[in-house]
Amino acid sequence: MVMIVDIDKCIGCGFCVRDCPVSAIRLVKRKAVIDADACTHCGVCMRVCAEAAITDPEEMPATAVECDACPIKCWIQPGYEGACRRYVNQDGRLIRTSPGYDFADVADTVGNDSIQAIRRPLITAIGAGTTYPDCKPAPRIVSGNQDGIDVVTVVTEVPLSYSSVIVKIDTDIPLGREGDRIFVGKREVGMVETEQYGSKMLHIGGVNRLTGQNGFIVARTITAVANRQKVKLRLENGTRIEVQVGHSPVINGKKADRMRVGCGSATMGLFAPLFVSAADEVIIIDSHITAQMSRHVAGVYAGAGPTGVQLVFSESTPGRYFGDHGQGWGGTSITHPADIIAGIDMAVARPGMTLLITETTGQNGAFFRIAEDGDLDEIPLPEPARRALSAIADSCEPSRVSAVYTGGAGGSARAGATRSPIKLTRAVHDGRAHLTVGGAPGFIWPGGGISFMVDVERVRAGSFYWTPTPATICPLEYTMTRSDYETMGGHIEAMKPFNIHRPGKE
Repeated sequence: MVMIVDIDKCIGCGFCVRDCPVSAIRLVKRKAVIDADACTHCGVCMRVCAEAAITDPEEMPATAVECDACPIKCWIQPGYEGACRRYVNQDGRLIRTSPGYDFADVADTVGNDSIQAIRRPLITAIGAGTTYPDCKPAPRIVSGNQDGIDVVTVVTEVPLSYSSVIVKIDTDIPLGREGDRIFVGKREVGMVETEQYGSKMLHIGGVNRLTGQNGFIVARTITAVANRQKVKLRLENGTRIEVQVGHSPVINGKKADRMRVGCGSATMGLFAPLFVSAADEVIIIDSHITAQMSRHVAGVYAGAGPTGVQLVFSESTPGRYFGDHGQGWGGTSITHPADIIAGIDMAVARPGMTLLITETTGQNGAFFRIAEDGDLDEIPLPEPARRALSAIADSCEPSRVSAVYTGGAGGSARAGATRSPIKLTRAVHDGRAHLTVGGAPGFIWPGGGISFMVDVERVRAGSFYWTPTPATICPLEYTMTRSDYETMGGHIEAMKPFNIHRPGKE
């Protein structure tokens, strides 16, 4: 059966044509027409249609094969691909559209990962001093032999106006909306970024803030976070946070306890067998993806049956609902767990049926029994439900703060390393020169310049500074073979020998 288009409701907006992942829809005389063979019943057209002009007959064509590679569960006709374009129906069998690859097949794409001899610096830039003014050689340029190869390390504590820290806070507690400003005292230092898996993300600094009217406090804050010191922040919506890398965050005066085990859907996938034995229906409230056992693919796989329970959130795929944000359960607006339920179809449900409602941390749980009239009676958590909540809680990691320092080192400081700065940049990107930060490996962004990131917990505490230019000061090392250093026009005349068997001695 093909998806059904109500011609009277269709206004020809073309949103379904634009968003269909398999290009199965076209407009004919300003009305949507769906190709029955190409359509996978993924439901995208229904979700983007503001006029509710498209419905799914929910009856799979006899010639289609159902794909179970993701929650969409496409119905794929012979010779056609699913919505993700990963699987094709060949003679009634789903075949992966691309073959498997071993490392040798992708080595050219992965690129040169540097020879081992240059992956660690001979010395670090911590305490080294700077190249400033950058026309003079770097403060320390040393040569030595590692793994039988002559190598050179060039170090400098470089002032970077192009720098920031991205702070990751592992907590389910809502902090603010994306784009909300972050303040130290009354001065703006950053903004709230999009959330990552089980974490809130804050971005502090950046060149526009460092060169703005609050540049000094911005530089000081970046440095304090990178050096793993306590920092007090205030968000635009009034939330107050105390962060210290490696420690639990303190949010509005209360220490956060644990990080979610996953989103609601992931939690359902992890613990569905336990949930099936704990209650007839289980709902995991989550601000991102709330899960309902009786409709979720993991719940059905574990043996859950229909319950007639309907939720207030909008369903994305079966048993997965997009939540909202608030101060309630699972970081949503739901302050009483039963409020997650929009209704119960008693033609499907039955009196005495049980319902467990919890969150992705397992910290809160409520248990209900459905009465004869369809109302919910809250009762104490039975032991199977307690075991399920404990399993979730025991699988959660502690709430903690981490941070990544980011910087752009593609500027004049390169002149302290070589007379041909562009050759140093190209060597870093080609893997012929290895950049480290206080000895810790950095991630190099592709594209122009030398933009890097480093986990501050891998850098010795106290290694970052700030200067009232304003800028932050970061210890950087470039390590490469001696021959590559000579080729790029390195300051050979300033180079000194270094005995790697006697650290700290030159």
